Amino acid sequence: MITVQFTVRPGQGDAHGFDLGDMTCTGDLGTADSAGHVPDQGMMIYLSVVQLLDSLGDFLRGHTRVLTFTGADTSFGLVVRRTKNGLSVAGKNGVVARTTAPELASAVLNAAEVLGRGLPPEDPVTPDWKAALATFRPLVPGRKG
Repeated sequence: MITVQFTVRPGQGDAHGFDLGDMTCTGDLGTADSAGHVPDQGMMIYLSVVQLLDSLGDFLRGHTRVLTFTGADTSFGLVVRRTKNGLSVAGKNGVVARTTAPELASAVLNAAEVLGRGLPPEDPVTPDWKAALATFRPLVPGRKG
């Protein structure tokens, strides 16, 4: 099992596509979280999620063995590896989950859709956000772009 959460940090004024936020990825083996670190590992969350959707989508559709993701304007990252039984997801302290491609895609998509509710329709990041979601959705069984 794996869960993913994207959050916007409070106190930034009106919501916009360049808000700072955090990523949390939790599995049966641990948690990788960008919050609460020194130095700070927060990131431009909407841009980072677009980058994650794009890179994870390419990885899941392709045949490369390893995806190394680093968020926008942060040192926080995740490493996704193909294994003989599915995928492993790791943060800087090691593997946090062993999962399947559909389960990981579903967890990331659900978290992105929740986060996206706060993005204003007129924001300059919104077109990229919508395009990334539409391209990623077909990777989740039962979902369409």
